[in-house]
Amino acid sequence: MNQTAIQDFRARLRGEMLLPSHAGYEEGRRIYNAMIDRRPSLIVRCASTEDVVAAVQFAREHSLPVSVKGAGHNVAGNAVCEGGVMIDCSRLKGIAIDTAQRTATAQAGLTLGDFDKGTTEHGLFTTMGVVSKTGIAGLTLGGGLGWLMGKFGLACDNLIGAEVVTAEGKVLRADEQENPDLLWGLRGGGGNFGIVTRFEYRLHPMEPFLGGLILYSGSELESMLRCYRERVAACPDELTLYAAMQDLPDGTPACGFGVAYCGEPAAGESAVAPLRKFGKPLADTVALVPYVQHQAMFDEAYPPGLYHYWKANMMGQLSDEAIGLIAEYFRTRPSPLSQMFFEYIHGAASRVAPEATAFAHRSERFNFSVFVIWRDPREAEANLAWLQKFWRDMQPHFARGVYVNYLSQEGAERVREAYGPNYERLAALKQQYDPTNFFRLNQNIAPKAGAAGND
Repeated sequence: MNQTAIQDFRARLRGEMLLPSHAGYEEGRRIYNAMIDRRPSLIVRCASTEDVVAAVQFAREHSLPVSVKGAGHNVAGNAVCEGGVMIDCSRLKGIAIDTAQRTATAQAGLTLGDFDKGTTEHGLFTTMGVVSKTGIAGLTLGGGLGWLMGKFGLACDNLIGAEVVTAEGKVLRADEQENPDLLWGLRGGGGNFGIVTRFEYRLHPMEPFLGGLILYSGSELESMLRCYRERVAACPDELTLYAAMQDLPDGTPACGFGVAYCGEPAAGESAVAPLRKFGKPLADTVALVPYVQHQAMFDEAYPPGLYHYWKANMMGQLSDEAIGLIAEYFRTRPSPLSQMFFEYIHGAASRVAPEATAFAHRSERFNFSVFVIWRDPREAEANLAWLQKFWRDMQPHFARGVYVNYLSQEGAERVREAYGPNYERLAALKQQYDPTNFFRLNQNIAPKAGAAGND
């Protein structure tokens, strides 16, 4: 790149371009996970879809790799590249609500908190994760488990349209009428097919929301997980339960239930009552609360600037043997910041056919995750060794499959596990929309000419 090319490119942008010598560059390249320390050649802070197009075209013209940032919250760090063009969409914050059609059109830089604030002001909701600082883009494109999935399905199930900038720098519409194959791939296939600059979602009215935490001493972890196993098997669609294992702010090891009920409040109280009878809680915050408040309750547990490595896997069953292993490793965590939790895919999220969207994990099942988190870079070796041993010991208890949004940098085979029976169709779709693998800094699906497709 010469100075003339850079100046010409800058003149084409409505947004901002940062070079390594510019004020703001160091802040601009930092993302949520402190393990990621890459230096792009330039950062484009896009102010419009046209800026995204210009950035794609510039990168192609100069044979530069690209990365795409929404909120920069994903643990794998794919939002920032080394020596390429970082296309930063975090300033694309527009949202428009159609109350008659019950839809939202949202730009790619919104966080879950931004989105939920915009929709709930109109009494409308859709599934959107569990940490309000997460970006809607990465969450939706990876599937989107969340508090409302039992009643309304995943975030990707409620995606009904998208504006996409392709690897050729073209802007396409994807919906059920126009490029429906692309919409299928965006419903869980990640950032493999282009840069989504606008998402259109189906919204739902909802009863008053009952949510919060019921927390117990970490010494009760095994019996808490047995209770969790029993209760999720009987969950109505309106009730979504998480099981969480982490330290309280004062350092006390704790475990408990994350509760979300989106239905008639009296029925919700009845559904939650068995959880309250389990034992003597350290805290019980379950109450009628604004949904946006509930969405933010885990935010303080995930501050930016710490070191992260995550592992996750699907489980068809939660055996007593697996519970015992989890309890043992929870007690021996090298870092008190590290956390474990279960999500249970059920209800509306489990009644979608596996081939109906790119997200294939549709039977009722557990998603078990371990978020290893530490403050000092010198602690990396001990924490990663603990995690590797834990994961080896857990292998007999895992089903095949992983939630792509929780993958760290784990290689091509794990990406295949994330997509299961849909991988070949996704590879064909990748060949159609990005045959040179221009968008490769992601949980990458390699293009495959002649792979089995299905329009």
